[in-house]
Amino acid sequence: MKIQDTSNLIKVIVADDHVLFRAGVKTALSLKKDIRLIGEADNGQQLLHLLKHLQPDVILLDIQMPIMDGITTLPEIKKLYPEIRIIMLTMHNDHSMISKLMELGANAYLTKNSDSEIIYEAIKTCYANEYFFNDLTNKALLDGLRTRRSNESFINTEVKLSEKEKHILKLMCEEKSTKEIADMVSLSPRTVEAIRDKLKSKTGVKSMAGLVMYAIKSGIIENK
Repeated sequence: MKIQDTSNLIKVIVADDHVLFRAGVKTALSLKKDIRLIGEADNGQQLLHLLKHLQPDVILLDIQMPIMDGITTLPEIKKLYPEIRIIMLTMHNDHSMISKLMELGANAYLTKNSDSEIIYEAIKTCYANEYFFNDLTNKALLDGLRTRRSNESFINTEVKLSEKEKHILKLMCEEKSTKEIADMVSLSPRTVEAIRDKLKSKTGVKSMAGLVMYAIKSGIIENK
């Protein structure tokens, strides 16, 4: 028997209490040669138990589940396994919820009626570049920004960034990977990561979503 080499595959777990939805995702992903579904869970508690034995690259996590929902599960996973990318799934297009989840560490947010190719693209993009931003997340982040404009402690636009920092931040907002940015600005990936951490510290944000909001508010990227 030939043993399949899975070292170059993106390993995925789906956590959703709707069996038919999981089956649909499983069928769609089975057609992709670069993805392997390694586990399923129907609530957050079961998912956390699975993660003690399985090491996925990406998790598709439903927001509404019994016993332990996705909103509660997200920060737990990020605390225990910060390297795992998490794509939140929901039936609702709720901008305030999207903004909240992105700030909690979600790497993408999709509605459950998204085309299977969008889910596939989100998995690949999150795996390679950490985040997948689409019209839904961008609008939600902008709405979150507008509702918090009066809260000066949330985003500090008075900080002075160097031209190199601004350039790197803009590239991050364009979904360039750390390696791509490193190659473009002739720095090591580790240095780029250090600059990203420094940008978070300088601007007072805690996530990449916060950095996107900062970049929009300060005019580093366009508010379309």
